[in-house]
Amino acid sequence: MKKGQVYEGIIEKVAFPNKCHIQVDGKTVVVKNGVPGQKVRFSVNKVRSGKAEGRILEVLEKSSLECEPVCPHFADCGGCTYQNLPYEAQLDLKKNQVKELLDQAVAPFGYEYEFEGIKESPSHYDYRNKMEFSFGDEVKDGPLALGMHKRGSFYDIVTVDGCRIADEDFRAVLKETLAYFTEKEISFYHKLSHQGYLRHLLVRKAVKTGEMLLSLVTTSQMEPDLNEWKERLLELPLKGKFAGILHTVNDSLADVVQSDRTDILYGKDYFYEELLGLKFRISTFSFFQTNSLGAEVLYDTARSYVGETKDQVIFDLYSGTGTIAQILAPVAKKVIGVEIVEEAVKAAGENAKLNGLTNCEFLAGDVLKMLDTIEERPDFIVLDPPRDGINPKALRKIINYGVERMVYISCKPTSLARDLEMLQESGYHLVKACCVDMFPWSANVETVCLLVLRNPVTHINIDVDVEEMVQDKRGLATYEQIKDYVLEHSGLKVSSLYIAQVKQKYGIIERENYNKPKSEDARQPQCPLEKERAITEALKHFGML
Repeated sequence: MKKGQVYEGIIEKVAFPNKCHIQVDGKTVVVKNGVPGQKVRFSVNKVRSGKAEGRILEVLEKSSLECEPVCPHFADCGGCTYQNLPYEAQLDLKKNQVKELLDQAVAPFGYEYEFEGIKESPSHYDYRNKMEFSFGDEVKDGPLALGMHKRGSFYDIVTVDGCRIADEDFRAVLKETLAYFTEKEISFYHKLSHQGYLRHLLVRKAVKTGEMLLSLVTTSQMEPDLNEWKERLLELPLKGKFAGILHTVNDSLADVVQSDRTDILYGKDYFYEELLGLKFRISTFSFFQTNSLGAEVLYDTARSYVGETKDQVIFDLYSGTGTIAQILAPVAKKVIGVEIVEEAVKAAGENAKLNGLTNCEFLAGDVLKMLDTIEERPDFIVLDPPRDGINPKALRKIINYGVERMVYISCKPTSLARDLEMLQESGYHLVKACCVDMFPWSANVETVCLLVLRNPVTHINIDVDVEEMVQDKRGLATYEQIKDYVLEHSGLKVSSLYIAQVKQKYGIIERENYNKPKSEDARQPQCPLEKERAITEALKHFGML
């Protein structure tokens, strides 16, 4: 197999996130934007040891799972992944992807956990309460477009006036805005030349109150009168109502939505949303879950996992605008939230006052550093980190609190699986987990986990020979220490599963079920000989052999 070659094959499985596996000549080729059962023609873009990466050129035969996409833009737009799968099939796919990752994470530690499946989004369509539309053109030097990036393109924009995941009022606003600036022949901002005016259109809406906040993001290279545009928007027959219409100036070279200056053209620069009986003030750049009704399912699930918290101090780490903290505050002694985004921390404090909560404290800063400044010790910890998961050094500090129970909310199950390794090595067991589909038609999914400390570390003062103490310390090497040693001395990366297999071979692990597949026909990767030798050397180094 060589780079540039074209093959045909059937997608056997789709791993998270959107990684389609095809077997060719004994190698696994990973492609994107397919569904299980499709026969596709694809080109190979990259070849690595044991597997390769490719790109789908053509779908030769549809999968038996497929359906006709509801959205007219699915073939071109990069916003959705599974418009061609029935919703029930999407739920099964995401549920199985997460369970496979969790099973693999738990397997080396030899215990069972409860998997509660997946909860669907209350709304399957029109569920997004926030959209960032981009100005551009669909083809070079083509007419003005406003919408989402074309699939696989950094420059081309698809006008998504029929988008089915965005609130229907957003579609009306998009059409009117595009029509207005097309009539005025006002150009968009070109990323290469850095010339032009129109950059983004940011739209937000509260599901419960119907209030909308709209912000037109431009450069400062022109100063057109935007009052006519504003008046045309106010005349639209919308289901919701405008809380504010804003003009944001952004002269940054980066393709990000940010503000150098914001002017209010109409109303105010915020609105209110309600979630599980609490009110939240939301501004243009506030973080808030993009699926309000789905967020209620997510946070209600997390709340049920937390359990009894009377007279307890709770740490809400990576707290965002403090949603979880405020949900738990009425049944806790105190909740301390830590969040690195200062605007989110400010919003969290304002929202707590709005809801009459006096036992919430929100701190701005990196969790890794802020934990050293907090005098209180937690009785319970809630973790809701960003997509990349938790910094290992921060996770070590979190583990060192030794709380009996933790709830981990993850928007990226691969990061969760990685963090579970350190948590389990420190005595935490995954008791139960549940998925919540916050993003229908996309490849993303939220996961809620309850972790319980099963084997807390105790300290006993005894007299012991120094050599014996060193030997004992070596014998208790963690999986992370073994991985680090192997990487440093051989340059190889090894998984916990491979380490567990080698330990079992030498009789080190005695737990009967630590490495058994969940079903008789399940397949597990076996440790390659080269890696087995490297792990064996590490076990000898740590005195385990």
